[in-house]
Amino acid sequence: MTEPILSYCGVTKRYERGKPVLESLDLDVQEGDFVSIIGPSGCGKSTLLRLTAGLSPLSEGQIVFRDGEPARRNLGFIFQDATLLPWLDVRRNVEMPLKLASRPRAEREGAAREVLGLVGLRAVSDRFPRQLSGGMKMRVSLARGLVQKPSLLLLDEPFGALDAITRNQLNAELLALRGQSPFTALFVTHSVNEAVFLSNRIVVLSANPGRIAHTVEVPFAYPRAASLREDPAFHRLCAELMHALAEAAPAR
Repeated sequence: MTEPILSYCGVTKRYERGKPVLESLDLDVQEGDFVSIIGPSGCGKSTLLRLTAGLSPLSEGQIVFRDGEPARRNLGFIFQDATLLPWLDVRRNVEMPLKLASRPRAEREGAAREVLGLVGLRAVSDRFPRQLSGGMKMRVSLARGLVQKPSLLLLDEPFGALDAITRNQLNAELLALRGQSPFTALFVTHSVNEAVFLSNRIVVLSANPGRIAHTVEVPFAYPRAASLREDPAFHRLCAELMHALAEAAPAR
């Protein structure tokens, strides 16, 4: 097996009073993986992404990037909310990571134009966030996350606030984007259906503290059509994961 693009080695995170949110987590992520992380509320799913991005310090353990610490610069992060800057139009919101990296204006504009084309928003590049629907805002957020062509994309429940139809559409669009501009993904979600549709591997975390309770390989080949959700094998895997989640949930 090739060297992982990312490895978690004994990762532990503690907050107040020393109680761990995550404890002794070990996980290897291979290049090209789409790994979804599911688990009960409070099990440390979002914390794991923040640790990966360097937004929060580790308490114990290591997070090792294949190319060393500088690889974090080639990392995209898409949050639960679109977090668009309301005073900037769509194009300039998408350009922002490149501007912060001091890229030349021509490069920024060309990259933004390309990625907005991929998400189908080139025609609205001069609109402001207040003029966009929830689904369009999230497409802009996707474009901003992809504009630097990251090797690793972190997604923290990006579609959780959307209606089911828009959510399913964006699931399909995310896989299509990945086919056109490949990246490795860590995806946090509360939706088992979404995790199975998107992923090649699913990690189930237990709660109090967060540990890996189960790891499930998803057997469906890419590319995936919307009709996959009607496949009996898809439903069986969803049922298996629901059972795993019930086992991982804290006793009440």
